[in-house]
Amino acid sequence: MNKTILITGASSGIGKAAALKFAAEGWNVIATMRNPEKVEGLATLKNALITELDVQKPDTIESAIQAGMDRFGKIDAVINNAGYGQNGIFEATKPEQIYQQFDVNVFGVMNVIRALLPHFRRQKSGLILNISSGAGRFTLPLISLYSASKFALEGFSESLSFELAPLNIRVKIIEPGGTETNFSNVTREQFAHDPALTDYNDFIEASGQLFTELIAHRLVSAGEVADVIYAAATDDSTTLRYVVGNEDFKKRLAARATLPDQEYIDFIRSGYAKFLPAN
Repeated sequence: MNKTILITGASSGIGKAAALKFAAEGWNVIATMRNPEKVEGLATLKNALITELDVQKPDTIESAIQAGMDRFGKIDAVINNAGYGQNGIFEATKPEQIYQQFDVNVFGVMNVIRALLPHFRRQKSGLILNISSGAGRFTLPLISLYSASKFALEGFSESLSFELAPLNIRVKIIEPGGTETNFSNVTREQFAHDPALTDYNDFIEASGQLFTELIAHRLVSAGEVADVIYAAATDDSTTLRYVVGNEDFKKRLAARATLPDQEYIDFIRSGYAKFLPAN
């Protein structure tokens, strides 16, 4: 019997690429999203179910899982991909934006996992693939809320991996760097900025130049990330973290892991300080 995977946020980007990858490899795919009527490029897949799932609405989670069970008989794995980046100056961020960031990126993932765990326990197996980010292990200016949500996801996933291992349920974390997806466009549209907070102007300009410099490095495609997700899903290992990104991204992760803490902090500060006007 073919294995079945449920994917959240499958309408575009990494989620859509993962749906196409797993379907091409013979898996049954439950491709979920908030607005399934708007999806393109998935409806023709013979072994796919396209259905609604909004991670902020538990009733849609339950109905999507039930629809998948009715169609394919069981669910072997889940990719928790739905998420977005609320970036910008923290002081300019409204409370509702803060709650929204955590509700989608953290609590939404928990909602999906909680709903699936009874099925995984009954079948005595399951695989949870959580899409995190390099921002879940190192930070940069102007991404305090996004990083906070991904740091929370990383801690939750790591602890959960220990908790579920005795039940033959594996947890894995995928950490993409910069990707060629619509994620960055959405992030820019939702950038938190208050024109009245002029004290931040020089810093915002310097940080913007830092990001421009970083983006100049090659971005990885959604397809490349999907290939890593598929490898993680099929390698039968207990590996927790999988990194996918350009060499600059991998060097930053290595620096975070190996440099003394303050030396690392000074290294990050130097990246944007060079763009700040001299005092």
